[in-house]
Amino acid sequence: MSRYSAHATAIIDERAKVGDGCEIGPYCIVGPDVVLGKAVKLISHVSITGRTTIGDRVRVFPFSSLGSEPQDLKFAGEATTLEIGANCTIREGVTMNPGTAGGGSVTRVGEGCTFLASSHVAHDCKVGNRVIFSNNVMLAGHCTVGDHAILGGGAGVHQFVRIGHHAFVGGLAGVENDVIPYGMALGNRAGLAGLNIVGMKRLGFTRETIQSLRHAYRLLFSNEGTLMERIADVEADDIAKDPYVREILDFIKAASDRSLCVPRTT
Repeated sequence: MSRYSAHATAIIDERAKVGDGCEIGPYCIVGPDVVLGKAVKLISHVSITGRTTIGDRVRVFPFSSLGSEPQDLKFAGEATTLEIGANCTIREGVTMNPGTAGGGSVTRVGEGCTFLASSHVAHDCKVGNRVIFSNNVMLAGHCTVGDHAILGGGAGVHQFVRIGHHAFVGGLAGVENDVIPYGMALGNRAGLAGLNIVGMKRLGFTRETIQSLRHAYRLLFSNEGTLMERIADVEADDIAKDPYVREILDFIKAASDRSLCVPRTT
């Protein structure tokens, strides 16, 4: 039998699974199909419902709503899930919805992520590890966000967009198209504005790797030839042996519902 503490005003369904060391604060609601890992902390006024699983040591701040039915008019009450990995911080007013039958039936958030106040993760999204959402970030349905990506305050991401590993999206950006790994997207509507050099340096990327990525970027987004011709140029270059460059190439060549976010021409 698990051992946890709960405020007298909290409502915890007897069918919920609550891990050892959890702290459930005032006026929190935990539904019958919820699974809380060890040492989860719900500060106060948190609603967790639906088929929602939360990993160990996650902290959820007041007025967050996790697991309420997806904001999709096609949703008909089918059994879908929301999965949140360990060691995440979910600040005030954050909302996350489970998946839909048409999108794989699961919304999944990785480990060590930070979601600042009033950010939103919609149905069927896949968010990687150690991702940061600043305040009021809006992630529409079916999006994919890679590991270590950072989205600035007020950024809005169109449904089905892919954001690659280590990418940076600037504040208030409207992202309609896929952002390459290590890319930096700015503006409304967002255009590619170089590589996330600051982020890579913070994470200890070598000078040689950054130079290879810069060279690949210049080739891929030059004004000469078609995109497929430029991809071929990079693949014929020695830099294509670099696994990080290869990641960008594979990302661009993968099937997607959206176009590619590219530099502005004016």
